[in-house]
Amino acid sequence: MTTLFQTLKSTTAMKNKSIILMAALLLTTTIAMAQAAATPAAAPADNTFYLRLFSYGLAGFAGLVALGALMSLSHLLNVMIKMQQLKIYEEHGIEAFVEAAKVKREPWLKRVYKQWTNVAPIEKENDILFDHNYDGIRELDNSLPPWWVALFAITVVFSIGYLYIYHFSGIGIGSKQEYETEVKVAKKAVKAYLATQADLVDESNVTVLTSANDIATGKSIYMANCVPCHGANGEGGVGPNMTDDYWIHGGDIGSLFKTVKYGVPEKGMISWQAQIKPAEMQKVVSYIWTLYGTKPANGKAPQGVEVKREEIAPAEKPESK
Repeated sequence: MTTLFQTLKSTTAMKNKSIILMAALLLTTTIAMAQAAATPAAAPADNTFYLRLFSYGLAGFAGLVALGALMSLSHLLNVMIKMQQLKIYEEHGIEAFVEAAKVKREPWLKRVYKQWTNVAPIEKENDILFDHNYDGIRELDNSLPPWWVALFAITVVFSIGYLYIYHFSGIGIGSKQEYETEVKVAKKAVKAYLATQADLVDESNVTVLTSANDIATGKSIYMANCVPCHGANGEGGVGPNMTDDYWIHGGDIGSLFKTVKYGVPEKGMISWQAQIKPAEMQKVVSYIWTLYGTKPANGKAPQGVEVKREEIAPAEKPESK
């Protein structure tokens, strides 16, 4: 009777495991197809609706096919189980089967617990040894530890929820969106940092600014402070002409910045570092840089050494006007 009941129980367990396996396969296939449909290849905007419609339709059709396959396999498995039961009837008789069926089954949770903790004692390990042998190492057909099985089940449930939240529902932020958000935050942080570092510029690292706003600001500072000596258009006056190829203290951007910063006291040009911030000096010299070759009326005669703009290499630092 015990043997008969165990046979029936193992047959039912085989059916349950097979159904679970097929359901997991169906779920995995459906999720994969749905995810592929949710992220179609790039297409023109007017074709996106139809492409998504086709993709979701294809995913739905694949799901129906997988469901049909699952139902067919389940039916086939039921037929196989019925055949196994008929074989049992022939071997043991219908009375033995009826008696075995009357045996009260344990609660589901208790059966699961026993299955999880069904570890063979050490003295019976020879009964559950696998036949294969690798370099003297043999494997036991023991049940996995309950904590491991529970953790695996939790990860499966978690993965299903994760896929739904981050790939289908729109509730969670995907990795691409998270990356784009972080890039935006980083760009804002860099911009804010650079804004605080603007006044760290000096003659060793100054560069020519080209934006219209910076040039306009530089022009306004020039008009407010430099016109009396250098003229409204850089034509020169008390100070030298700022539009030609001749420079007294160098014509590169670093030398211009240095001249504005420290001045030339022996010739009457004051140092502006106490009145103008370094960032403003950079804008002023960038504006002066745009005056080259403009040839204003009443330009002052050349002073200093000829240094053509195109001949000024980045590494050269001629002394400035």
